[in-house]
This record gives sequence, structure tokens and C-alpha cells, in this order.
Amino acid sequence: MSNVYPKASAFEAAGSGVTASPKFPALEEAVLDYWKKDNTFAASIANRPAGENGENEFVFYDGPPFANGLPHYGHLLTGYAKDLVARYQTQRGHKVERRFGWDTHGLPAELEAMKQLGMTDKREILEMGIDNFNDAARASVLKYTNEWEKYVTRQARWVDFENDYKTLNVEYMESVIWAFKRLYDKGLTYQGFRVLPYCWKDETPLSNHELRMDDDVYKDRQDQTVTVAFRLTADTALGADEKVAAELEGVEAIAWTTTPWTLPTNQALAVGPE
Repeated sequence: MSNVYPKASAFEAAGSGVTASPKFPALEEAVLDYWKKDNTFAASIANRPAGENGENEFVFYDGPPFANGLPHYGHLLTGYAKDLVARYQTQRGHKVERRFGWDTHGLPAELEAMKQLGMTDKREILEMGIDNFNDAARASVLKYTNEWEKYVTRQARWVDFENDYKTLNVEYMESVIWAFKRLYDKGLTYQGFRVLPYCWKDETPLSNHELRMDDDVYKDRQDQTVTVAFRLTADTALGADEKVAAELEGVEAIAWTTTPWTLPTNQALAVGPE
């Protein structure tokens, strides 16, 4: 690496010194250009040994975003934190290879591909052919990779896009299954059952994140409601002593519901901490 580093004064007229109004974007772009020509990022990795059995490595795999959309504020903000950790470990002398990754699985990828193909339900996927649809989904999910690289590079983050990983790669999927099998063999996994929301249109269970993907999932609306008064009698105040039961006689408990058709099947009205 070169020992010469671009300084702010290099962008000012000769003899003028540091200006009171520096052009920060120009300074940033000049540093980025210097890093690119100097190959600074690659050199920072190559100049540090991995050590025996990788003992001097700090392994970093980026939690992958979807590439079928442009990065937003949340992506870029967390990117700074990721870059900070990797740079700090590099300064500690570790070899830190930062491989960028792409999440290419899940319902968001499928729905985006369906949207681009003008599809509305799973039947159309089967008519098209799952193999053909998968090809379309692969093209869709990597649509904005170039834009992502420009954004991430512009924010001065050091990360390797040339040796990135994608969750659609067979090697990646097999490595995940291999890791899970190892956990299973060691008795570190368990089988459980959960109640999940199900989308009949997409014919798949939905995660909490997927429930919030569409703007029209939840709507504010006015519903008819029913408020019912239950008049208590001494003999219906079960669980209370006689004095309390006598005091409750004639008291009305108010119940409010948006599902009045359930009222006839109610077996009891329960109040109190117990």
C-alpha cells in the first residue's frame, strides 16, 4: 500500500490552506477513488496471516438482504455497525474477509416474482411450471445487486462483492442442512408445534414479518358492537363468601363484544384475581 494518503488540502487552491467550507462529498469520493486505485481493502486482508488452522481469522458473513429491492435507511445504518466491527478486528491484526451475501429464499422473493409475472395465485405457478418459475425468481431476486454494490461502496464500507454468497447456491443450502444435522445428532434440536397464520392464496404459513409485507393486511374499520349487562344474584356469586355474595346481589357486570353471536354459548362470567 502507498504511504501517501489524500488530504483535504489537496482539493484546495495552492496556498489557500483549509477552506472554511469544505466540499465533503468531494472529499469522500476522493478517498473512495484512492482506496480503489490503491487496492487498500484487499491489501488489508492479504497483509495479515490467517494463522495455523485459521486461529488469526475473524470470520464475518454478512446477514444477507434481499436483492430484489433497493437498500433503505435500516440496511445502511446497520451496515456502518458491521463495517465498524470488521475494521476494529482488522486493526487488532486479524485477517477479516468480509463476504457480502444475498437472501434469495422465502415468500417475499416468490411474491415479487409473481408480481413481475402478473400472477395472482399458485395455480398460475403450476401452469407455468415450477422450474420455469424458479428461473424467473432467481432473476428477480438478484435484480438490484449492482445498485446495492454502489450504495454500500459509497457509504465507505469495505466488503467483498466478488466472492459473495447466495442462499440459492446448492453449496450454501447443503452446508445449512449439514450444520442442522450435526445439531440433531448431538441432541441439540427439538420438535415443537405452533399455531401459525396461514395464507390460503399463497398456500403457506406466514411469519410475523410476512404478515406485515402488504399494506392492506390490516385495516382500520368500524364494527358493530354489543354491550350486555349481567345482573348478579346471591346464588350466582360462586366462590364468594355469603357476606360478599349478598353485597354483589343486584350489581350489574358489563360485557362488551364485537362478536355477539358467541354470547349464547358463554358458560360463566369470571372476575377477580383468582
